Amino acid sequence: MQLDRYEIRAATMADADDLYELSRFLDSVNLPHDRAAIDTLLLRSERAFSGTEGDPRRREYVFVLHDRQEERAIGSSMVFGQLGRRDAPYIFFDVKKEERYSQSLDRHFVHRVLSMGYSYNGPTEIGGLVMHPDARRAPERLGRQISYVRFLWIAMHRDYFQNYVLAELLPPLAADGTSHLWEAVGRRFTGMNYREADRLSKTNKEFIRGLFPDGDIYASLLSDDAKAAIGQVGPQTKGVEKLLRRIGFEYVNRVDPFDGGPHFAARTEQISLVRAARQARISSQDAPPVAGDHAIPCLVGVETELAPYFRAFACSIEAPQDGIVRLTRPLRERLQLPEHANVHVLPLRTPRSLEASRLT
Repeated sequence: MQLDRYEIRAATMADADDLYELSRFLDSVNLPHDRAAIDTLLLRSERAFSGTEGDPRRREYVFVLHDRQEERAIGSSMVFGQLGRRDAPYIFFDVKKEERYSQSLDRHFVHRVLSMGYSYNGPTEIGGLVMHPDARRAPERLGRQISYVRFLWIAMHRDYFQNYVLAELLPPLAADGTSHLWEAVGRRFTGMNYREADRLSKTNKEFIRGLFPDGDIYASLLSDDAKAAIGQVGPQTKGVEKLLRRIGFEYVNRVDPFDGGPHFAARTEQISLVRAARQARISSQDAPPVAGDHAIPCLVGVETELAPYFRAFACSIEAPQDGIVRLTRPLRERLQLPEHANVHVLPLRTPRSLEASRLT
């Protein structure tokens, strides 16, 4: 791995231009292509990492993957302490089945039914995952690094986060980015287009409860495109679905009320990456470069008192022994680590493929 080239760190206001550029390739409610929104997001992130946002449930963390050679951020990901509070509920459609049978006609139907739900004490949410197209096929598998770092952070601060973690995936959208489900349902009850409503919902969810119909919505009454989008993973997020399933997430028969995108969730303690993360103390002895069977590809992360407050590098290390890990001198210098400092380590291989003793 090119230790000198890439680092992951907490985003700061210095990353505003790069994050705005990255948002072009996602443009979601969590990472909109809007410079003012990006500035607000980064301010919230700095408050989250620095701890000046006192309520962990309101903390919004933004990570960037920085290319030191090109001096720009080429990837980003996010963690939200809690989705769903009294001032901003978590709103969703539960997808249920309802069976109907007529004995006189001998006809049987199984309907999909969308049932609006609200939660005021919801899960932690991960989102905002995006890589610059130029970096998506890099041999270092950079997308995996910027995705995994969120679970390392959750493991480092378990008490800050909820007992469940949620990920909302995008469904298939129309060629112009419009949601088929929104056109069939949301627009009819709000008079707003998909983008307007999606952006408004970030700060104001009252209009959903005020304007959406009470009661269930039968999918059989919707257009074929709208029905096909419900709970389906779009082509742009197939890779994310694969990763989530591999580490313990599953589809929970719940979808976004704006676009029908599926909600994947997992118990925090059962996410394999959270379980695999370890805290270790730095040895006073420098490690030699490691390779072959003894090399464990990992993210090594450390917190700092000053901005950016968190930094991590991908590297190969020996298995920690008795809670102590040896790092190469270049890595220690890059992380600016004194002897006996604490670091946090997360394997980059699928954790269950490692022997249980490798990182204990």
